[in-house]
Amino acid sequence: MTSIDQRTSVAEVVEKRPGRWLALSVLVLAVLLVAVDATVLGLATPYISEDLKPSGTQLLWIGDVYSFVIAGLLVSMGSLGDRIGRKKLLLVGATAFGLISVLNAYATTPELMILARALLGVAGATLMPATLALIRNLFHDPRERSLAIGIWGATASAGTAVGPVAGGFLLEHFWWGSVFLINLPVMVVLVLVGIRMLPESRNPNPGPWDLTSVLLSLVGMIGVVYAVKEAATHGVSAEPVAVGLLGAAALFWFVRRQLALPAPLLDMRLFRNRGFSAAVLADLLTILGLSGLVFFLSQYLQLVQGRGPFEAGLAEIPAAAGAVGAGLIAGTVARRFSVRAVVTGGLAAVGAALAALTLLSQSTGYPLLGAALLVVGIGAGFSFTVTADVILSSVPKEQAGAASAVSETAYELGAALGIAVLGSIVTGVYRDFSGPADTPAAARESLGGAVESAAGMPADAAGAMVSAAREAFVDGLALASGVGAVVLLATAVAAWFLLKGQRLETGSE
Repeated sequence: MTSIDQRTSVAEVVEKRPGRWLALSVLVLAVLLVAVDATVLGLATPYISEDLKPSGTQLLWIGDVYSFVIAGLLVSMGSLGDRIGRKKLLLVGATAFGLISVLNAYATTPELMILARALLGVAGATLMPATLALIRNLFHDPRERSLAIGIWGATASAGTAVGPVAGGFLLEHFWWGSVFLINLPVMVVLVLVGIRMLPESRNPNPGPWDLTSVLLSLVGMIGVVYAVKEAATHGVSAEPVAVGLLGAAALFWFVRRQLALPAPLLDMRLFRNRGFSAAVLADLLTILGLSGLVFFLSQYLQLVQGRGPFEAGLAEIPAAAGAVGAGLIAGTVARRFSVRAVVTGGLAAVGAALAALTLLSQSTGYPLLGAALLVVGIGAGFSFTVTADVILSSVPKEQAGAASAVSETAYELGAALGIAVLGSIVTGVYRDFSGPADTPAAARESLGGAVESAAGMPADAAGAMVSAAREAFVDGLALASGVGAVVLLATAVAAWFLLKGQRLETGSE
């Protein structure tokens, strides 16, 4: 950086510092937009299943195609923001996110819904890296940045509470598409206020945006995740193996190309930092262990326990409340003790809570479920906030977008793999339920299909079928929770060793 650039950078810090917290309020709106969209889908799934009649595989695609696409594009979009400006990318992405939400709301077929979710993933890939990168450039004091990241993470967690409650209210009064339309007012406020309040930031010497790398990243990520999903759902066969090998080859070529380019899309040397790599790995495995459970929990509350959508949304609040509280104090606690103690403790807490959920039955009381969700929220709030801080603190400000994208890629890849693997466990156990001989094919595809099919059957047969279907669904959910617990506890052990000596910054930049 030249001396002129350095003087400009210092001047920007002094000029923008008074408005940094107001600017943060705009950034958290973008986080809220994504978090609400992710959570309302789970509540709306039974209604989408009833209206669009997707197969079990299509239902999984509706749930995870968003994560597939966003995982494939996050690195590319984070790097694009570093080049063209993070504010510009954020505002364009937010506008697209709101408009594509309308397409989701009015989808009329499973195929159109899957396409709409994929397009939403393209728009969503612009939002999360841009928000974290702007935080890195807005807050130069490490303690303030830790608090800002905590607020950022707490807002995402709050969105997981606002989404189900607002979505549940809408589902009880309107049709399922209304849960996607709530994105529109948030988008409008974000764009109008963001134009005035957000400072622009970019890498002063970014180099060209390599389209070949973009394509390799997209093909590689989608290919690998698709192969895992298909193998987990239908077993190993030629097609998923071929697609997985193609994806792996594309990712290998991507890494080789980044190491050779003078201005890479993603600087692979970032992974030489042990703290950076350990934080990314912890995020990926944590979300993998959690996501399958979260995706099916709303169905458990509604279709197994008979709660309404609004009540189901309220039932999930403890997880969000725990994550909000933990996220706000995570930076302080990590400085008081250590990064590895906080991350390991958080992961172990989540693992223990998931282990408790292996005791789920159709009649499980809310105290056990609510307590487990609260512990999950607290553990995840501590872990995710501190790992995000470690990732951002490990890189220069100029690479904040790319580093943020790596963090979010781990999150979205973990979500996609979790829904694919753990969701497939639930689906696989469910399909083997022993219902009456004349059980309709739709009833074996999903629990929603069984509940819907029961409406046209004699009362005795319908009752027997639904009871068997619910029991099988709960058995699958309990098994998936056990697998998730093993993943989380193993990740906690790994984090204890990999994050040894890692500290959060304490001074001023």
